[in-house]
Amino acid sequence: MTHFFSDLYDAHLTFGGTAITWREIVGNAFGFASAIGGLRRRVWAWPIGIVGNVLLFTVFIAVTFGADERGPLLGQAGRQVFFILTSIYGWHRWRQTRMRVQGDAAVRPRWATPGERVGYLVAAVAGIVLCRWLFGAIGAGFPVPSWYFWCDAWIFVGSMLATYAMARGWTDFWLVWIAVDLVGVPELWHFQLYPSALLYMAYMLLVLYGFVVWLRIGRRETRAPEEVGVA
Repeated sequence: MTHFFSDLYDAHLTFGGTAITWREIVGNAFGFASAIGGLRRRVWAWPIGIVGNVLLFTVFIAVTFGADERGPLLGQAGRQVFFILTSIYGWHRWRQTRMRVQGDAAVRPRWATPGERVGYLVAAVAGIVLCRWLFGAIGAGFPVPSWYFWCDAWIFVGSMLATYAMARGWTDFWLVWIAVDLVGVPELWHFQLYPSALLYMAYMLLVLYGFVVWLRIGRRETRAPEEVGVA
């Protein structure tokens, strides 16, 4: 039985001389399905995303501390843990909203208020500075330039911000995801995590489409007389 799980964990394809685990492929497939569910405002997007987060955590932590030690993907690994925690919150919140509105859609899209936007931007700056210091300290032994840890810190903090904003139903979260992907795709490609890099390229197209969809829905539902959101 031990060998079975070990073989399952190590199962991989070889692409251009690089081993690509099935955990990375399947984890990203779940992530993409979750993104589609989020676009459609479906509650099932959250549990589906959690499964993908668990699988991808094993991928990024293995890259960081595995035998080959390709690079300190601390932000990529760490954000999977916080994705799970934030997803539990989002799952609970969207279920509550759906029970109130009694429909398929689980959230009412809206822009963050000026106060909410200032709050999350201040938190983001503080978080990036803190994570830059933390990731730099943990990954000090890796042969990477200092600016790399700024990128990893932004990927980590930006991902947390986008997931929280999605749970709150803020249209802002699509724009944050675009900013995260612009940094994350080159990083993943650099570390030869090609399925993840390609998926995040596809994410960018989905994110742009999702932003337009949520923008239109938010405008339409704002004009509706009935309040269906939650505070």
